[in-house]
Amino acid sequence: MLPLFVAIPLAAAFIISLIGKRYQRAGDVLANLSSLVLLALSFFAFLSLNSHSSNILVYKVGGWIPPIGICMVLDGLTSFMLITINLVSCLVTIYSISYMEKYTSKYRFYSLFMLMLAGMNGVIITGDMFNLFVFLEIASIASYALVAFGTESDELEASFKYAIMGSVASSFILLGIALLYSYTSSLNMADISAVLAVKGDSNIVGFISVLFLMGFGLKAAIMPFHAWLPDAHPSAPAPISAMLSGIFIKTLGIYALLRIFFNVLGVSSTLLFLLIILGIISMSAGAFLAVGQRDIKRMLAYSSISQIGYIIFAVGIGTPLAIFGGLFHLINHAIFKSLLFLNSGAIEYSTKTRDLDQMGGLGKHLPLTGYTSLVGSTSISGIPPLSGFWSKLIIIVAAIQAKYVGFAVIAVLISILTLAYYLKLQRKAFFGELNKRWEKIKEVPLSMRLSMVILSVLCIIAGLILIPGLRGFIQQAVDVILVGKQYAGIVLGAVQ
Repeated sequence: MLPLFVAIPLAAAFIISLIGKRYQRAGDVLANLSSLVLLALSFFAFLSLNSHSSNILVYKVGGWIPPIGICMVLDGLTSFMLITINLVSCLVTIYSISYMEKYTSKYRFYSLFMLMLAGMNGVIITGDMFNLFVFLEIASIASYALVAFGTESDELEASFKYAIMGSVASSFILLGIALLYSYTSSLNMADISAVLAVKGDSNIVGFISVLFLMGFGLKAAIMPFHAWLPDAHPSAPAPISAMLSGIFIKTLGIYALLRIFFNVLGVSSTLLFLLIILGIISMSAGAFLAVGQRDIKRMLAYSSISQIGYIIFAVGIGTPLAIFGGLFHLINHAIFKSLLFLNSGAIEYSTKTRDLDQMGGLGKHLPLTGYTSLVGSTSISGIPPLSGFWSKLIIIVAAIQAKYVGFAVIAVLISILTLAYYLKLQRKAFFGELNKRWEKIKEVPLSMRLSMVILSVLCIIAGLILIPGLRGFIQQAVDVILVGKQYAGIVLGAVQ
């Protein structure tokens, strides 16, 4: 089933580009059908993995055995990311049915969207370094075009800036892969890990680690590699903002960092402490920059930088509990940040503005948007019993257990600051007296409301993942990270 995660969205993108102009609804039908099938496949892959004794499945492309051939790998981390990506993508495509009506060439949007989804799924399932780069570029190039989809001057400028920064990141990654190939004579991740275990680390491996940290750090928008994000996310259509902030930066950034550093190159105490520092800087600076924003989507963009900081901080702590909390926060952030960007799209759809100072009292005419936005805002701020509270609590407890008490205090204070600027968003947008300009606005169409309601329900019930029977969904991903470079023996053993 593994090649289907790439083949289905690629086929959808191709067919939509051929027939979309003639048949207006072809894009809506094919994109939503494809994303729904991919979501079902993701759950099927998770169940298949659990029923397999070795908890890993390897597909040999063309029947060629690695390291000569290319392989696709399904393990706990892969299945966790596939469900996260395809769940958000499915809800975003439903939302897009009505939202994208105001744009011309809607079918082109769906073609690019499916290409981006194929690239992200490919990054997750590939077991080959160069193919990871190829899929990363497919997703990135599609996202550059989607950011500029409205073709206004601000959107084109943001897309150009994003493309330049993305190209720099890709150059770092490609150079790192080239140097790694020159040192190990292999591109297969498991084989590279096995070769490094025999040859040992050297200065070249340290330099490669720096290149990957800068390259994937740019993709993840970790401070100080974040400059492209505050322009790109607000400029993109709301469904793309939700994709970029909800799953794109996690797939091309955080997942790639986790897979390469923990399972291929190996991690050192120096690297882990550096991730802690970068995480603290990201969560603090992102939150302080979000406080003063008037543009609702720009506020959400800076908030993404802050929340990514929590995940990187947890990964840097490196204990099983911290990594569990980091991955839990990853899926929580994918849910509530996607919800908040879809809320911002609903507000802009009805009012034609993103300026918080021009809003006020919108909850009277947009009640469902207001309630779902309140759920997302309180969840991301860590208010119990919503999902964001549990993941932040686990990260803070893990930090205290690891003797990072000062950093844990900072994480708590930043969460309080997060609550402050999200309460400001709620007050300025939905509460208070209704601005006379908005007396005739009405709630957004059904497809947009459906996506927002489902995401808000997930914010409320996602804490159930901590129940022992459901905890395995995240725990399997944590176990894959914690096996470290033993990943090589597991994958190569599964191939044989």
